[in-house]
Amino acid sequence: MCQTARGAILTFLLMQSFTACPSAPRKKGISSPFTEYLKYLPMEMLPTFWAPAECDLLTGTTLAPALTAKLNSLNREFEQLREATSSLPWCAEQWWDEVDGILEFDDWLQVDAFYRSRALEYPGVGDCMVPCIDMANHSSGTGTAAIYEVDDQGNAVLLLRDGKTVEENGEITITYGDKKGACEMLFSYGFIEDEMESARELFLDLSIPGDDPLGRAKAAVANCAPGFKIVESGDGVSWDGVYIWLICVNEEDGLSFQIQQTVEGNRELIATWKDEPVHGFEDFRSILEQNPLWDVYHLRAVSVLQERIASQLQDLYGSDDQVDAAQHGDGTNIRERAWHLAKRLRFLESELLEKAYSYYEDEVSWRRGPLSEDLHSFRPDHGVH
Repeated sequence: MCQTARGAILTFLLMQSFTACPSAPRKKGISSPFTEYLKYLPMEMLPTFWAPAECDLLTGTTLAPALTAKLNSLNREFEQLREATSSLPWCAEQWWDEVDGILEFDDWLQVDAFYRSRALEYPGVGDCMVPCIDMANHSSGTGTAAIYEVDDQGNAVLLLRDGKTVEENGEITITYGDKKGACEMLFSYGFIEDEMESARELFLDLSIPGDDPLGRAKAAVANCAPGFKIVESGDGVSWDGVYIWLICVNEEDGLSFQIQQTVEGNRELIATWKDEPVHGFEDFRSILEQNPLWDVYHLRAVSVLQERIASQLQDLYGSDDQVDAAQHGDGTNIRERAWHLAKRLRFLESELLEKAYSYYEDEVSWRRGPLSEDLHSFRPDHGVH
C-alpha cells in the first residue's frame, strides 16, 4: 500500500494525525509544522462520510457504485494497515488494542478525504499536498484567479494568471479541474459548482453477458476498466471504452483464446484476433476498424451502449419518487445539503444520459424502435427543487 504515492501520503497523514491527537496516551513520532497544519484542515462533506440514508439518495447515479467500491477498497486498505503494523508493539498497544486502541476506520476515511480533496498534481513532481495552497477554493474557467507551479528552486508557488487582479480582501482561487464531471467533483471535493450546467462526463459499468461462451476468458485478459465513458462534446456526445469491444465480438467473428507457455516456463492465457495475437486491448478498436465488418461491430457497440444508458435512466427514474419523498433537514437522518447535492447530481446525470440516448438513437432504431417510447413513458418529472 505504501508503495504508491497515495499510500505513502495517507500513511504519513495518519501518523501526523496520531501525533497531534490529544487523547493519545503516549505520543509517537515527531511534531512538525505539518502536524499543526492538520489540526486546521476542515472536515469535508465527502460522500464517504454520508449516512446510509443519504447514500440511498444516490441510487441510479454513477456515484452510487463508485462510492460502494471506494468504501470496500478503504476497508481492505484499513485491514492491510492493521495486518502490517500489528507486530509493532506500540501500534498493537495504542492503535489496535481492543480496549485502549484509538485507531478506527473513520480515521482512515479522514486521511483519505484529506488526500482526495487537497492533493495537487504538481508539474514535474506528481501528487503532493502543499499547505496553504491546498486551502484555495475552486473556480473554473475565467473565474480561476491563480495557478500553482514549481519555481527554479523547486519551491511550490502560487501565481496570478495573466491579466488577473485580486482586489483587497478578495479571494484567490485555483481550478481543481475544469473538465471534471459532476460525479467526480462531488466524490472528491464534496460539492458541485452552481454554474455547472452539465454532468460533463460519466462512467457506466458493463458486465459480460452470462451466456457468452468466451466470457470467463474475456474477463481474465481484459486490462481495461469494465465499462465506458460518455462525454458531452459540443452539440453531441462522444464515448470511449475498450471493454465494450470485448463484449461485441466472439469466436465466430475471429476472437479466440489459447494457453501459451512463457520463456520462464509459466502458462498464460492470450487472446488472438484472426489468428494474430492481441497484445493488450488498448488498440483493439483500430484493429476492428480495419475489418470489412467494422460497421457491424460498431453498430453492435452502439446498441450495447444505448441499452446500458437506458437501464441507467430507468434506475434513476425508478428512484426519483423515493428521493423526492425523503425527509431531510433538522431532526432527520438526511442533512439538507446532502439531499440537495444528490438531487443536483441526479438532474445533471439524467440530462446527459438523455442526450446520449437520443444522440445514438438513430443508429440502432431498426433494432430497438419501441424502447425509446417505453423509456419516455417511464420518465417522471425529475426537476431540481
